[in-house]
Amino acid sequence: MSTISASPEVLGEPLSLAEQSYRDLRDRLIMLDIRPGEPINDGQLALELGVGRTPVREALKRLEIDHLVVSYPRRGTFATIVDITELADVSEMRRSLEPLAARKAALGASGSDRDALRALARDIERLGEKRVDKRGLMQYDLSVHRLIYRAAGNPHLEETLIRLDNLATRIWCLVLDKVPSVAGHIEEHVDLLEAIVAGEADKAEAMALAHITSFEQTIRAVL
Repeated sequence: MSTISASPEVLGEPLSLAEQSYRDLRDRLIMLDIRPGEPINDGQLALELGVGRTPVREALKRLEIDHLVVSYPRRGTFATIVDITELADVSEMRRSLEPLAARKAALGASGSDRDALRALARDIERLGEKRVDKRGLMQYDLSVHRLIYRAAGNPHLEETLIRLDNLATRIWCLVLDKVPSVAGHIEEHVDLLEAIVAGEADKAEAMALAHITSFEQTIRAVL
């Protein structure tokens, strides 16, 4: 089950082939469908995505900036290794920026963004009725964060947080089988989403910080 395709980044937006290739490859790398250290064959990827090599090569250039792939002269391009030691640095930045995004979203989200946040909260509440595997749960996690970043209304903040969340999600996916309750982590989002929809900025800010702190503690507990 995938919720990534319904993220705010793609809703209602016409996408170029390069942009669609970038987003498809980015999410494969985040979810470790392309394994860390795996060589990237742009020709094979172009066939899989049904596009030419040029959009794929453009996408790979952006993914290198995102620290999701790395290129070496005469060796080729590879998916980056997931570096667990980055957790502290990534979490440090997220502890500052995630609460800011939640506050801004609570104060300034549009009506359509609040509708999307409310709908996602209701969907997460029904997770117990569905058969969603851990991968599907992580896709919910990505969708929640991307919606909040979009609702914050600051494209520079959104871009920065997406990159940080992508790196954090790769670390999460690396240890996913060791985490006892992924569903519980995802269900934490309901109260956060509701606080944002209700315009409760202080509560949303505090809950976002608690969520990021809980994420880091969970990862460290299984390392």
